[in-house]
Amino acid sequence: MGNYQPLSELDTIIIHCSDTPNGRQHNAIDIDDWHHQRGFKRNLIIEPHHQPHLTAIGYHFVICLDGSIEAGRPLNESGAHARGYNRGSVGICLIGRDQYTKAQWTALEKLVLLLEKQLQKELNVIGHNQVSNKRCPGFDVQQWMYQTWDEEH
Repeated sequence: MGNYQPLSELDTIIIHCSDTPNGRQHNAIDIDDWHHQRGFKRNLIIEPHHQPHLTAIGYHFVICLDGSIEAGRPLNESGAHARGYNRGSVGICLIGRDQYTKAQWTALEKLVLLLEKQLQKELNVIGHNQVSNKRCPGFDVQQWMYQTWDEEH
C-alpha cells in the first residue's frame, strides 16, 4: 500500500513553519488547500476515517496560534513535508514564520512528549532547515530542545 509506514519505523520529528505572517491565524484546512494546489495527495486507503476531508495535507500535525493541535495525516501514512526525509518521520507545522505564541511552544513540547510516549521511544527532533536549504521553522530546534529539556526534564 503506497505511503504506508509502520509506526515502528518512526524515529524522527521534523518541525516546520507555515511561512505565513506571524500572528495570522491559519489551520490544517488552509494547509490542505495549499498542498492541494501544489499537487500533494494523501492515500486515504491507509486510514479512510482519519481526517477524510483533508485530502492533500503533508503534515501529521498543525499547531495553531492558540496552541490547539490539529491532526493532518495519520502517523502510519508517510508525510509530504521534507523531501527525502518523509519516510520514518513525523511532520509538525507551527503556524507562523519565526515568532510563535507561548501556547504554541507549550503545545509543541506536549506533542513531542506525547509522541515519544505513544511510540515508546525517544525521537530525534530536528528542524526542516536541518534537512533542506529552507529557513523553516525560523528557529534553532536543537537550541530549543536543549533549553526546554534541560530546564524541565
